[in-house]
Amino acid sequence: MRFQLPAVLLLTVAIAPAQDPGPLMITGSYRARAEAWSWFAGEGNNQYLFLGNIAKLSFARDHKSWDWQAELAAPFLLGLPSNAIAPAPQLQLGLGGIYSGANDRRNNAGMVFPKQLWVRWKSLGGDERQSLKLGRLEFNDATEVTPPNPTLATIKRLRIGHRLIGIFPWTHTGRSFDGTDYRFNSGRNHVALVGAMPTRGAFQVDGWGRMNIAFGHGSYTRQTGSGDNAGELRLLGIYYHDWRGVLKTDSRPLAARRADPTDLRIFTFGGHYIHTAPTAAGKWDVMLWGVGQTGEWGALAHRAWSSDFEFGFQPNGMPALKPWLRLGYTRSSGDDNPNDNTHRTFFQMLPTPRPFAMTPFFNMMNSEDAYATLMIRPHQRWNIRGETHILRLASRNDLWYQGGGAFQPWTFGYVGRPSGGARRLANLYDVSIDYTVNAHWGLHGYVGLTDGRAIIRNIYPDGTNTTFGYIESTWKW
Repeated sequence: MRFQLPAVLLLTVAIAPAQDPGPLMITGSYRARAEAWSWFAGEGNNQYLFLGNIAKLSFARDHKSWDWQAELAAPFLLGLPSNAIAPAPQLQLGLGGIYSGANDRRNNAGMVFPKQLWVRWKSLGGDERQSLKLGRLEFNDATEVTPPNPTLATIKRLRIGHRLIGIFPWTHTGRSFDGTDYRFNSGRNHVALVGAMPTRGAFQVDGWGRMNIAFGHGSYTRQTGSGDNAGELRLLGIYYHDWRGVLKTDSRPLAARRADPTDLRIFTFGGHYIHTAPTAAGKWDVMLWGVGQTGEWGALAHRAWSSDFEFGFQPNGMPALKPWLRLGYTRSSGDDNPNDNTHRTFFQMLPTPRPFAMTPFFNMMNSEDAYATLMIRPHQRWNIRGETHILRLASRNDLWYQGGGAFQPWTFGYVGRPSGGARRLANLYDVSIDYTVNAHWGLHGYVGLTDGRAIIRNIYPDGTNTTFGYIESTWKW
């Protein structure tokens, strides 16, 4: 166990400006979640309950031209399942198996580490037209700007943010980044430049060290329209470099992958456009999101893409429920030929996959997802959301992928199971409920039912359905 702060954090403390700061702000939070899993039946323990917790304590000071924050995190896991990892191709039998494997097969695990430790310089006078943050920080792709229109803001929060780079906050450790974050604002225009290295964490409770991975991120965002008829255009570019030399997860034979410890060097480019407009019947919205990828997947050339089209409708005349129906279709490329010199599976890098996979047994790699979402808000304290997903693989010659990116130096961060020559993966039906007790306390519940199809039947012939549910309590002060 190492308790040495990364060099960038020591530099942050050393160069903090000597000014008279504002009052010291001390805040904290505690989240407890009881997770119940009944994974597809395999050669191991697929039915279990465990408790995941994370406590945070934050110290911060603000000034007109600079501010800083230091935050400690203490994740601790209780009652992790034994024997929830089966031989290939069944692998981890739910997230309990992933947490157990990432923490040396322990039933209970915990750690304390610095989640954030940064200094930020702002424009003179504190108008924040420009800012530069340095240290251990949090960054979520596509959340650099919050649109003034509430519909667009919700779409970005639920359906765009975290897709490619994210702090993975739904896990019981999450991830941070050691690096720099520059922002420039000018009216409707916003520029963000971020360069950083991800920390360990997510499923591993030890979040002290970082990994031999770095990314450079640049984005330009512009607000369009005004009021109820508004839109947002965003362009992005991300360079991702992984030089850990770990065994890659792809559809090549094992011998070919073992013989290729070469770096990943991937450039992702694209963006999104979202728009909402009122009509006599209600409010409509549309979302277009897409990226392409080029670069090097070890010894292979890398060429891949992903796209998502969604539209929604909020009808007038139903103030008691405030319903919002949304439909969408996402498709991400897979690799049709594992024996050529090009890798064509879309690579999601370092995302938070759970907003797009509420029962997280899939992600956006080699996937096709047709889905519908209905959200209702019968009271300002209640939010109820139901979803259905029809899931297939984009390529039957590629793998079924699961995971949210690298979280420790010695594993790739994604697992892949064979398709067996099939494309149909599963149908997912779920409901989530959020209840705000007061300004400090929130309760959350979820249940998801997964009906496995041809791919899952080939891998888990003894049981092709998964049920996942949890109850969560979040307290902030």
